Amino acid sequence: MPASKRLVLASNSPRRRELLTLTGWTFSVSPADIDETPRPGENSFDYVSRLSREKAHACPEKTADIVLAADTIVVDGEELLGKPEYRSDAFRMLRKLRGHKHRVMTAIVIFDRETGKVEQDVCVTTVPMRNYSDAEILSYVESDDPMDKAGAYAIQHAGFHPVENFNGCFASVMGLPLCHLRRLAGNFGMDVSQNLVSTCERINDYTCPIHQLVESGIRIG
Repeated sequence: MPASKRLVLASNSPRRRELLTLTGWTFSVSPADIDETPRPGENSFDYVSRLSREKAHACPEKTADIVLAADTIVVDGEELLGKPEYRSDAFRMLRKLRGHKHRVMTAIVIFDRETGKVEQDVCVTTVPMRNYSDAEILSYVESDDPMDKAGAYAIQHAGFHPVENFNGCFASVMGLPLCHLRRLAGNFGMDVSQNLVSTCERINDYTCPIHQLVESGIRIG
């Protein structure tokens, strides 16, 4: 990234902060507070796209030159699954998701305040859940790990390991699709660490089968 540019992440997600460090960029954190109520008739793709754009423009840190914003939603059929309010809600979501595929959509936005340039990408990932038991759900829910996560699960959780036969962007399901971000950042002259993919694979213990396709410009998640 140009040395003169200051970057801010408009998110309070610890997972996004962790993933963003892999780019090699220096950044600050300033979460944006917006109304996340879906609009009447708004489909899931338009919804997650809009929220990420609104977060970018609502970022309260005004001294930064470039704002990175993101939003992640879990979509099962036509139902949006947000963060559970109660343990019973998390239990319901995990029972609903088990044994079949759903989609995770993560939208990212880069906003250059100096030029007004805004660009966006959306990673749509198919996530196959394993057929875990009610007892496994209960144990996981009692750990409270699901409570701050859309869909009530973390793909990277080693104890619960909710996903099987996954072949998409692991980082996107965590909240920040790094190869999509690198592709988008190139439009702003923002260089990313050459070790981005290998480091992402190492910390997540996952060999990504699609990163070269993403970097070539193919719309895949």
